[in-house]
Amino acid sequence: MSLPLSCNPCSVAARLRLRRVPVLGAAGARAGPGPSPALALALTNTNNCAFHPSAPVAHCRHLRRLHHHRQRKQPLAVPLNTTFPLRPRSPSRPTPSAICITQSPLATMASATSFYDFKPVDKRGEPKPLEEYKGKVVLVVNTASKCGFTPQFEGLEKLYKGLKEKHPDDFVIVGFPCNQFGGQDPGTNDEIQSFCQVNYGVSFPIYGKIDVNGDKADPLYEWLKNEQPGLMGLKRIKWNFEKFLIGRDGKVKGRWASTTKPESLEKPILEQLNNKE
Repeated sequence: MSLPLSCNPCSVAARLRLRRVPVLGAAGARAGPGPSPALALALTNTNNCAFHPSAPVAHCRHLRRLHHHRQRKQPLAVPLNTTFPLRPRSPSRPTPSAICITQSPLATMASATSFYDFKPVDKRGEPKPLEEYKGKVVLVVNTASKCGFTPQFEGLEKLYKGLKEKHPDDFVIVGFPCNQFGGQDPGTNDEIQSFCQVNYGVSFPIYGKIDVNGDKADPLYEWLKNEQPGLMGLKRIKWNFEKFLIGRDGKVKGRWASTTKPESLEKPILEQLNNKE
């Protein structure tokens, strides 16, 4: 294919009167020659030659080669031996040695050997060691304030007071509010405490609200479920007011579903209370 005269490299070069145009670097230093404005215009047109619209720029390869040749000869704007100061570490970014690594719930559960090894949060959100119940028989219940089983608070309180009269220092019930089942315990810890005391006269300890299932489940409940799975080996807590019985040795002795009434648990609790080992 023959090119029009206007796209002949020689005639284009003659027309442009190519000359060495100084190009300034970032610091104002002379960086080397560059193309003339007209040549730059021709090279930046990606579709057709600036001098002959019907001829593609690809045909003006001599112009491109000339431009690339000039570019290769340009010196670096920054000398090779230039050094740059390191940016200081931001005060808000702690060093690796200052990062505090907290123990995961799974690690806590794996290292636990008994009920007394856990520290669930109390109503103020502060860890409260269960070691204070060491040597006692404990009934653990996940509770809710707006559940069909909520009236079991009355039966739990009656059971608690009755056994406390006979075994004042050997038995305790602990409640753990949970909002995972139908959103039936949406209140704050203070609201839950007030509800239990005003409506059912609850005097046994009610801890802070926790999760009993899922990724955020409290380590205590992860341990309880592993120690005593439910029917057919299912570990998951199915609903509010499931019960776990802890013996004097801190081991799980029994598990009952939500439908089990508190008064029906007096016999297995007494068996553990009478076991002094």
